[in-house]
Amino acid sequence: MTVTKIIAIKSLVPKAEVTVTGEGVVDWVRLNGETQPTEDEISAEITRLNTAYTNNKYQRDRAAEYPSIADQLDDIYHNGIDAWKATIKTTKDKYPKS
Repeated sequence: MTVTKIIAIKSLVPKAEVTVTGEGVVDWVRLNGETQPTEDEISAEITRLNTAYTNNKYQRDRAAEYPSIADQLDDIYHNGIDAWKATIKTTKDKYPKS
């Protein structure tokens, strides 16, 4: 995922209505009473969101590999909590937190 200027602006000023041109120029259509962020604040937010996305890759990897909730509940019912924990631990070990 690439964090764009518009994503950063919406993160900083959720109620604002803006458009961004291909050159990155922001047209502030409506701020809805909120303060317009500076270019430095927008750049810092892009960096923060990119870092958060990168740091949470393990969560996306785990989510893609975990069995469905229905399958996990079935596993618990038939094999018990300890067997379920072992199944989940395999995925957690494969994709550790950064």
